[in-house]
Amino acid sequence: MSNKRQPRIVIIGGGTGMPVLLRGLKQHPADITAIVTVADDGGSSGRLRDNFDIPPPGDIRNVLAALSDVEPLVEQMFQHRFTNSNELSGHSLGNLILAAMTSITGNFVYAIQEMSKVLNVRGKVLPSANQSVVLHAEMEDGTIVSGESKIPYSGKKINKVFLTPENIKPLPESINAIRQADLIILGPGSLYTSILPNLLVPMIGEEVTRSRAKKVYICNLMTQAGETLDFKASDHVKALYHHMKDGFIDTILVNRENIPEYIQERYSEELAKPVHMDIQNLYKLGLEVIQGEIVCLEDGVIRHNTREVANILYSLLVAEAKKRYNA
Repeated sequence: MSNKRQPRIVIIGGGTGMPVLLRGLKQHPADITAIVTVADDGGSSGRLRDNFDIPPPGDIRNVLAALSDVEPLVEQMFQHRFTNSNELSGHSLGNLILAAMTSITGNFVYAIQEMSKVLNVRGKVLPSANQSVVLHAEMEDGTIVSGESKIPYSGKKINKVFLTPENIKPLPESINAIRQADLIILGPGSLYTSILPNLLVPMIGEEVTRSRAKKVYICNLMTQAGETLDFKASDHVKALYHHMKDGFIDTILVNRENIPEYIQERYSEELAKPVHMDIQNLYKLGLEVIQGEIVCLEDGVIRHNTREVANILYSLLVAEAKKRYNA
């Protein structure tokens, strides 16, 4: 690996899984670029998106906070959510600041860059597109459900997802980061509503599939009702391949740690259960399979263990960077 630069990693996703991963990765000497979905249309993000015609800021806000290097009180203020005002109830301060800066500058990406300076962010945070997009799902019965927040509640099985409008333009910075990456990470996160919306932005998915970087998919720990009910690990991979028309993943990181029964019972109320890691089927897909004890329990919720996952990924990153430098 060159002494002149840090190894480059691109993480693609959104939702709650991405910030968990980034909190661990930022502890390592790496050049991090996070490409974040802009398909969210629920909650505070959805209201700001509709009222100001801007991309939804929520997932971006959480990623900025995860990569920030500021006093805990500053991060807490940025993440503070108002609860006792009719006008502000449900909004987080960070969402409002991003909306205000976008309104002032007319550019969502510039607003993110300025907030990155204020929060001393370690790495680059980029939206997958500098505009709002709408996520649609075509169900197995042919019906169409529109809106990221509505798709998981349709009660039907998803065949595929797609974006509108048709003329979505990717950010040149995102394309450049993918082309220069030593390692590209997908997930963890909701398969159809956090990961695929990024890959479906024109040129983003194509650049990922043709990239020479090692591509790693971090498999979810639990299934998700409305998206991946009863999915095995291989089903997640097949869904990605179905949308990209390409078997582009090199490596999958899966959990080998048992999840306590009492936690499984709690999740069963949401029709969620541990993802079955069908290792032999993953091998048949031509994947390198890395199995790790990567589960932690946080406030009664199952999460990936940020430190363990980050250590595994960083070792892969260093190996790939050395390989590319010596090639």
